[in-house]
Amino acid sequence: MKLTRITPWFRPVLIAGTAAGLLASCSTLNYYTQAAQGQLELLSDARPIDDWIADPGTSTKLRHRLETARQIRRFAVAEMALPDNNSYKNYAALKRQYVLWNVVATPELSLRPLQWCFPVAGCVNYRGYYDKAAAESYAKELRDAGDDVEVGGVAAYSTLGWFSDPLISTFINYPDGELARMIFHELAHQIVYVQGDSQFNESFASTVEEVGVERWMERFGNQQMRDAYARYRSRKKDFLGLLMKYRKALEQNYALVDRSDAQKRAVKARLFQDLKDEYQVLKGNWGGYAGYDRFFEQPLSNAHLASIATYEDFVPAFRALLQREGSFPKFYQAVKKLADMDRSDRHRVLNALVPPLVTAPLMVQRSEIRP
Repeated sequence: MKLTRITPWFRPVLIAGTAAGLLASCSTLNYYTQAAQGQLELLSDARPIDDWIADPGTSTKLRHRLETARQIRRFAVAEMALPDNNSYKNYAALKRQYVLWNVVATPELSLRPLQWCFPVAGCVNYRGYYDKAAAESYAKELRDAGDDVEVGGVAAYSTLGWFSDPLISTFINYPDGELARMIFHELAHQIVYVQGDSQFNESFASTVEEVGVERWMERFGNQQMRDAYARYRSRKKDFLGLLMKYRKALEQNYALVDRSDAQKRAVKARLFQDLKDEYQVLKGNWGGYAGYDRFFEQPLSNAHLASIATYEDFVPAFRALLQREGSFPKFYQAVKKLADMDRSDRHRVLNALVPPLVTAPLMVQRSEIRP
């Protein structure tokens, strides 16, 4: 399940460190410090792909994965007109399962995530930590205060071009189709990204991703690869549809004014148990595939579902726009013009192209859960 889409909460941190020192509390300063250190360590650990491939100490498996990633990266530039910069041209081998951990929290009887605001960086719905113990420590503080909390590992993230994002050991072994999807998606965000309009941003990047993988598969794929990717997309759709179903049920529960808090807690517990039970049925339909079990490692809470939303609604409209423009460069120019409009005008134009889908959920601000 995709969880690369996180806003780069650290992007101004290297620039704004001095200002933060004047404006922020000690705890916030510590947070900025670990964010800056984590990003700098990631960049310093990264080496060019060609160096890794030429290194006799590089395993055959890793060499093959890096060669595939390099091929995907070149395809992104030559055939999709995606940015020809240094993103995904380096590789970093980390000694941990995830590159960072996100802490997401909500009130006990609400699905609205808490926000944290920082100088220059603005407000975000999570806090990211490069050290799991630090994330768990902060999560404990929030739980002790009565909030629902989830700590989710993130295998990949994008800085939207502020830094040269490297390939990382946390996701380099994804199947070819998924690796291509991720690279295309994140490079698309470097072309256009509008603050505060996730529906627009994610639909655009998802369109580039979908069309890109289709064309890349036509050029370099085989039937086994296509079948595997189709299964991945089908399972992802099923699972996110399940989560959306229970998110809506929880929202309805919390909105009832004639229901006491005690009653809402009881319904909440029942719904989470029903979610776990229905997931087992879904696994059976998948032939026992257990790739999403990781979602249930922590006790389920509102925080698990706080970041579920319908962020692919405009994909049909963007696909129609791409077909109308006839090429990726012209398509990107048309999307940039949309990005310059007010949100309501942007959405009106997209709705006029193709009516948005009713349900097409996408997980954001969560970990990559391998299919």
